[in-house]
Amino acid sequence: MNALIESTRFSLLDRSRTREGRPAAEALRDTVRLAQEAERLGYHRFWVSEHHGVPGVAGSAPTVLAAAVAAATRTIRVGTGGVMLPNHRPLVVAEQFGVLESLYPGRVDMGLGRSVGFTDGVRRALGRDKDDAEDFAAQLADLLGWFEGTSATGAHARPAEGLRVPPFVLAMGEGAGIAARAGLPMVIGDLRDREKMLRGIDRYRTDFRPSPWAPEPYVVISGTIAVAAIEADARRLLLPEAWSMAHARTHGTFPPLPPAGRVEAARMTAKERDLFETGLTGHLAGTADQVADELETVLKETGAQEVLVTTSTYDREALLDSYRRLAKLFRA
Repeated sequence: MNALIESTRFSLLDRSRTREGRPAAEALRDTVRLAQEAERLGYHRFWVSEHHGVPGVAGSAPTVLAAAVAAATRTIRVGTGGVMLPNHRPLVVAEQFGVLESLYPGRVDMGLGRSVGFTDGVRRALGRDKDDAEDFAAQLADLLGWFEGTSATGAHARPAEGLRVPPFVLAMGEGAGIAARAGLPMVIGDLRDREKMLRGIDRYRTDFRPSPWAPEPYVVISGTIAVAAIEADARRLLLPEAWSMAHARTHGTFPPLPPAGRVEAARMTAKERDLFETGLTGHLAGTADQVADELETVLKETGAQEVLVTTSTYDREALLDSYRRLAKLFRA
């Protein structure tokens, strides 16, 4: 019995990762198809992400993609993990989520992050710089004000004003403190750095101030989880993403995912190999029994109410199989 797992919500985040030799449009369609499967399997939410100018990610417009996901599903909650608030005017973000909530009432989540563009060129194109992330708390308050009708401008966000779209803060760096002071649910990762995650959760719960949006702390932990019939197959699912991360940190460009076989045969520099091996550690990967044991431990340590699974790999069928095996754990 995995009582703790069965009492926890499980959700998916898909980054619309592109794959070598395949068009970006296919990655977006794969995201929509995965959302439909996630709904059938009983996952609670399905979120999409925001990246700009990244060769390995097709999802550059999360609210647009969320609309496509919501249109293709019926019951699963749909949202963003997240919209990077420093990249946008809060009024426009409120309007976009107001439209989504109006079209798909009771199903929309507003996951919000504080990252800015990945490179200097992207930040220039967006008219932003790194320091804009420091204004996140004020931007967040501004955004929520548009829903509450309290903007000091005297203007009104239509059709957002008066709607209740649940906001979540992606806790990176100062994010846990910001989420606590704003009284909002928090999404924190990743599973590879358990001590840092636990420190962030403790800080969040200690500093939490109840708000109209959330009367008590709500913790979502996020990270990579891979489940397969044998442990080696689960570990193999991790290879493409680990290689892409190592490549990004040594070449400055995040590439499309390669097949696992090509990664296994790849020649890497000592630095690339070190980053690659580091990228493979700390994830929850193995058979269903192995992952269940690890999950029970993590859930006991964190007291999290929800797990947001963020696995990316080249083999989409193997990814679907992993999500099906995971679903059997929490639906048992």
